[in-house]
Amino acid sequence: MAIKKSQLYSSIWKSCDELRGGMDASQYKDYVLVLLFIKYISDKYAGVPYAAITVPEGSSFKDMVALKGKVTIGDDINKKIIQKIEEENPSLGKIAVDFNDPAKLGSGKDMVKRLTNLIAIFENPALDFSKNRAEGDDILGDAYEYLMKNFATQSGKSKGQFYTPAEVSRVIARTIGIANTKNDTPTVYDPTCGSGSLLLKVADETDKNVKLCGQEMDNATAALARMNMILHNHPISEIVRENTISTPLFKNGNQLKTFDFVVANPPFSFKSWSSGIDPAHDEFRRFQYFGIPPAKNGDYAFILHIIRSLKTTGKGACVAPHGVLFRGNAEAGIRTNIIRRGYIKGIIGLPVNLFYGTGIPACIIVLDKENADNRKGIFMIDASKDFIKDGNKNRLRAQDIHKIVDVFNRQLEIPKYSRMISVVEIEKNDFNLNIPRYIDSQEAEDIQDIEAHIKGDIPTQDIEDLQKYWSVYPTLKNFLFGKSKREGYSTLKIPQEEIRKTIFSHPEFTNYAQTIKATFKAWREKNSLLLKNLSIGIKPKEIIHKISEDILETFSKTYLIDKYDIYQHLMEYWIETMQDDMYLITVNGWKAELAELEAKKGKMECDLVPKYLVINRYFESDKQVIEELQTKLDTTSRKIEEFIEEYNADDGYFSDFEKINKKNVQSRIREIKNKPEDVEELKVMDQYIALCEQESEMKKNIKEAEKALDVKVISKYKKMTESEIKVLVVNDKWMATLKQVVKGEMDRISQRLTGRIKELAERYATPLPILTNETETLSRKVDEHIKKMGFDIN
Repeated sequence: MAIKKSQLYSSIWKSCDELRGGMDASQYKDYVLVLLFIKYISDKYAGVPYAAITVPEGSSFKDMVALKGKVTIGDDINKKIIQKIEEENPSLGKIAVDFNDPAKLGSGKDMVKRLTNLIAIFENPALDFSKNRAEGDDILGDAYEYLMKNFATQSGKSKGQFYTPAEVSRVIARTIGIANTKNDTPTVYDPTCGSGSLLLKVADETDKNVKLCGQEMDNATAALARMNMILHNHPISEIVRENTISTPLFKNGNQLKTFDFVVANPPFSFKSWSSGIDPAHDEFRRFQYFGIPPAKNGDYAFILHIIRSLKTTGKGACVAPHGVLFRGNAEAGIRTNIIRRGYIKGIIGLPVNLFYGTGIPACIIVLDKENADNRKGIFMIDASKDFIKDGNKNRLRAQDIHKIVDVFNRQLEIPKYSRMISVVEIEKNDFNLNIPRYIDSQEAEDIQDIEAHIKGDIPTQDIEDLQKYWSVYPTLKNFLFGKSKREGYSTLKIPQEEIRKTIFSHPEFTNYAQTIKATFKAWREKNSLLLKNLSIGIKPKEIIHKISEDILETFSKTYLIDKYDIYQHLMEYWIETMQDDMYLITVNGWKAELAELEAKKGKMECDLVPKYLVINRYFESDKQVIEELQTKLDTTSRKIEEFIEEYNADDGYFSDFEKINKKNVQSRIREIKNKPEDVEELKVMDQYIALCEQESEMKKNIKEAEKALDVKVISKYKKMTESEIKVLVVNDKWMATLKQVVKGEMDRISQRLTGRIKELAERYATPLPILTNETETLSRKVDEHIKKMGFDIN
């Protein structure tokens, strides 16, 4: 069986349980990821001449397996495996993980057991990476990223900074322009590279021969970054360890080396940034012409280092806390100088709580030296409200990423979301770049109209605010609303209870629904052919990119439905189902392989073509028979429940039963069957037994029918042709699911319109005079009632 991505991830993550104990996630990640690395290079490079990585004789994963159970396992892994790999691969640097550390792994038998169990998890035949060639082995790189995300999530507050969320990395990678570079060998540099995830995301955006360079202050994290480069097929990348500000290692003589692209997610507000240097006499002149950052805040130290590291045509991006946009004093002067030189191309405001280790708001500052001289403004995006909750963090969705990238790269101005801010306007605001100064992203308040509450009718402005609907249903508005006697107000022409029916039956509404159906149908027909032509060796990520971009384009001309919402649904289904399906196809082709379920011995299922698809297409009549039997069973079961309830009340025939079941009732029958005085009770007991026997017979019939159907289905799997499998997977599984998703989106839009009109109608349905009259009427009735009771209310 091919490795499913979801199975791969869960299998590797399971290994973490062997190490948790009292160890922090930021520590135990090192052991798991080193083991993954050794397993990977052993499967891919062991015995391969002139390979990018040399796996020495006696130092492969198989040799590690041979150490299981040995009392010297920890020391042997250090000396026989890791040390030898380091010696044969100097560019890899030091793998700063000690497999013989009793403080972390326990001592004696505890260490042996823990390491033995950890190795055993990677022995799983399904984790043979040499046989998994989908996407040039990128499945392993994705597994590494998955683990890094989980480790970062579970690490302490100050220990998750080794990882930049993949979603933020993608935004940076797609907005710096590397996808359009004409340079065949572009250079990319990250001065605070952490585990290297940001560098790799940039590399993913180009098919050019990119050279990746990174510097990282933490020794263990630098080692992880080097391994990450290899896992992602960038073995010649250069990762160095040292403090970037005090000791930059990428240099040309006594000058900083410059790069085509520079990206970074430096530590926020780093207090000791100036340790080891004299900023006023910086040998690399990073602060010259701009100003020296505050002694206890290094945000601009990193930004100025990035600017200095860019070629004159270079482009870059840096994650920074929002404070860099508006803080005063020294930072205000630095910010002014950067703006005046035209280096800032754009600013993207991000949601809070995206990053590991901090929950403060952050932004992406996009830099561009090439076009600095002609820059007349800075393009701003406020994406702070577009995210999804993911545990205790927030996360950008696929649709949020795509929208940010589309809007930024096309410089599209969208109300409450994005606009180009002229340098003149920025100067009038004292070079303050705080995004809310320029983009008001607050939603309009739903204002209560006092006059409407007093005199009735609906404010016309509230109706006009639904213009996006009236542009699609132009005559529906006049069908629902009429003119009021008062200027600025309208009346509802139909009863409130008929609002939904009226909207859903209106010709413009039904025509729009048909348009959406036709739009999806056009996309489905175009892409079904592409999907049915998938074959062994295809690259799933290229396929999903192609069909997802096409669905965006297809729905870009439809009003009301947001193309990014449709895109998000597709991407979610990709993660849930299509991704695993395509990986099965890329390894096995179009094969429907039944396999026994682990949780249900004897039960067979097929991942690519689940049984329900086969039943729905080929055995609909058998399915209906079983459904009818189940309906009869449910009816009988309800009768039994009602029967018990009827005779289980006080003094009922079942009231003394500790448990009411067939066995206990039969026992009671034996006790009373020869007693004339209990003849009525005996009838009740017999009726209960008859119902139970009916229920048992029905269950038996259902079981036999299901077994007979299962035999037919299994037989069908054996005879299924490739074309039949393609129809089941593409038409009945993928496209049928996505069709329902589009329908659901249409339903949500309709419900929003219906709900808003109902809300307005109910809000102003009863004017104040009527309420007052009703109150007075009720008050008089109460007074009269009190008088009748003999009380004097005066």
